[in-house]
Amino acid sequence: MKKKRNVLLAGILTLGLLSGCGGKGAEGGAADADAQKDETLEMTQTEESGKTDGQSSGDAVVITAWHDNDEAMMNALADVVNEKLEGENITLRFEKKSDVSGQIRLYGTDAANGPDMYLFAHDSLGGFAEMGILEPVGNLIAADKEKDLLPMTIEAASYKGEQYLMPVYYETLLFMYNKDLWEGEVPSDTEKLYEYMEAHTDENAGTYALVNQHSNSYNVAPFINGFGGYIIDGEGNPGLDAQATVEAIRYNEKFAKLQADGDYNTVTALFNEGKAAAIIGGPWLVSGIREAGIDLGIKSLCEFALPNGGVMIPYSGVQCLGVLKYAAESKGEALTKVLEILAEPEVGVALANGFNCAPANSKAYEDAEVASNEMILAMKKSAEKAVPMSNIPEMSVMWGPAESLLAAVNKSGEDVEEAAARYQSEALQAIKDMQ
Repeated sequence: MKKKRNVLLAGILTLGLLSGCGGKGAEGGAADADAQKDETLEMTQTEESGKTDGQSSGDAVVITAWHDNDEAMMNALADVVNEKLEGENITLRFEKKSDVSGQIRLYGTDAANGPDMYLFAHDSLGGFAEMGILEPVGNLIAADKEKDLLPMTIEAASYKGEQYLMPVYYETLLFMYNKDLWEGEVPSDTEKLYEYMEAHTDENAGTYALVNQHSNSYNVAPFINGFGGYIIDGEGNPGLDAQATVEAIRYNEKFAKLQADGDYNTVTALFNEGKAAAIIGGPWLVSGIREAGIDLGIKSLCEFALPNGGVMIPYSGVQCLGVLKYAAESKGEALTKVLEILAEPEVGVALANGFNCAPANSKAYEDAEVASNEMILAMKKSAEKAVPMSNIPEMSVMWGPAESLLAAVNKSGEDVEEAAARYQSEALQAIKDMQ
């Protein structure tokens, strides 16, 4: 088994190093009919091959986990776990699904057809916890087994004081620049960055110093968080009209005026085509950047000082495993063994070295290859200050008002305070409607 795993990892390593961590690329719409048939057939085969309810000694137990991630990465992850479980009669098997969060809502109480676990971003946690379909991982794994997990990832995996999820890896926005186009050192504060942008942006020629999705709340969050503002607090109160949020949006506005229109495809194309020297983006952009032949430089956003004395603070998105309650009742012992392995540094090392994922386990960064990965180290530096995206259910209705506010300011030139007051009211109504 060990030899088999090593061959697999060697085969995928080259591909993985040319791409970012696999969290973003698998997003998409619902699967077509043929894919659904394949999933149904695969589920049936899984059931027949040993997905059992019992856990008596000698029983083969298959732990199924749904995901919408890179399949090679998930197979490599399963290989690490299954090698360590060799002889235990326990097998971890990942199954790719479209719209994982929607699928979990449908099958989260269906022991016959649902998974045992799922891997997905942590911000979906609150809704699932309120549905009562998740087993807190603290009921399955001792706290000392998680002692090396980064505090930020544990925070992201917790809801109302209870840790429900097992963090595996995380992502943050980064300052990514073309070493062949950027002149001199990258500044260490945003005012000097702005001065560089003024000197190196020619909108008439269609060339830019820095591009960003300037009206996307996730991409503007480093300014908002850095100013002490917030989109929503832990109690579900919107903060679009909070003074610190307004100040941050007003400050971001001057950067937006020196950037392109701001949508994802536009800014990505400008950077990959060499028309922008830098971009604020994440590891999901790396594959396209490498294909474009760009010599990529990376810097943590937390290394940029703001005029208020703080620093830019991006959101973090933590990919976690959640355990369905019915699975914990029937396969608790096997799930405990799987979770204990997933909390170990070897998992993070495999994902980092093969797929540029930033491990949740702090010990993984002691690996020499991980320690030399510029992008992963930049995310690690960000993780010390990054704010996990809110995982409360109310967050799901906040993206719309927040981005409408940013568009009103950056694209329509509306007064920040007036627009903030209007979209704060819209956010409050949206939250009231969902409750």
